[in-house]
Amino acid sequence: MSDAELQQGPVHGVHVELGAKFAPFGGWEMPVSYAGTVAEHTAVRESVGLFDVSHLGKATVRGAGAAEFVNSALTNDLGRIGPGRAQYTLCCNSDGGVVDDLIAYFVRDDEIFLVPNAANTAAVVQKLAAAAPPAITVTGEHRAYGVFAVQGPRSAEVLTALGLPVDLSYMAFADADWSGQPVRVCRTGYTGEHGYELLPRWDGAEALFRALVEQVRATGGQVAGLGARDTLRTEMGYPLHGHELSPEITPVQARASWAVGWAKADFWGKAALEAERAAGPRRTLLGLEALDRGIPRENQDVLLDGAKVGVTTSGTFSPTKQAGIALALLDPAVQVGTEVAVDVRGRSLRCTVVRPPFVEAHTS
Repeated sequence: MSDAELQQGPVHGVHVELGAKFAPFGGWEMPVSYAGTVAEHTAVRESVGLFDVSHLGKATVRGAGAAEFVNSALTNDLGRIGPGRAQYTLCCNSDGGVVDDLIAYFVRDDEIFLVPNAANTAAVVQKLAAAAPPAITVTGEHRAYGVFAVQGPRSAEVLTALGLPVDLSYMAFADADWSGQPVRVCRTGYTGEHGYELLPRWDGAEALFRALVEQVRATGGQVAGLGARDTLRTEMGYPLHGHELSPEITPVQARASWAVGWAKADFWGKAALEAERAAGPRRTLLGLEALDRGIPRENQDVLLDGAKVGVTTSGTFSPTKQAGIALALLDPAVQVGTEVAVDVRGRSLRCTVVRPPFVEAHTS
């Protein structure tokens, strides 16, 4: 895809003003960094960071029985939550592979709002629409809403200063008003820190983003790009579709079985996933922490006594650990605590197998 074909979010001009460095991601031109990835990462862990993630998809499932229909399709059990709550869930194919991972917002029994990944939104909408009964409509709303993530231990201070609600439990949301404009405030995020995601209307997003930039900076935080978003999520062991989850990587392999409602009557891919769970997966997702200087990257072989036992799915330098870290799909015989080697462009990098997250979560 050429630069001319890349989509831009509702506050692209603000990113240009802020001096952002850009890169393509999921078909969108996205800010990668401003002050630098490490500084932005540290701001989120120690203070507060602001991300524009408006590239994320949005879709609404409406009609009598909408919640029941979505529950019969996606893996997690909407019966565990109710209106005003959100849930991480997966859209699988018949083989158990992951078409996408997404957040489902339970608005009402007849309305479920979905936030898929940017590149997979069309596939998720198409799959749901094809399966929906006549009384239910599935509407793609990719460019109807912006998405801004305010993440970090001081995130509540930022929202309070703008008059937005903060007294929400983890994975809860509330519809609010800011300067006469509707905004959905969600206690969700992708960093492992206490944080919020705000969904304003696309056309009114710029004023809110500018106000957030001003308040985040006044609170001692920074605007952050996709570079910091990736290092933060990798430290937490959170999956990124196309890396730790894909049509070829099932939730059982990715240690995401907690997001599967096994007791439900049905969901897409249930039979295949139950069979895999019973037999035991052929590979499992774990973490690697470098013992030597060096940074593992994705798609590098993991070796034990010279034999290949897996492959990395993501890898980066951890600003918090001050070490290279990676997520990897490994032979299930490889145990936590084992020393392995990652083939980093012909150089052997010693690593210890660990169970993610690499750092403590502070989401509650």
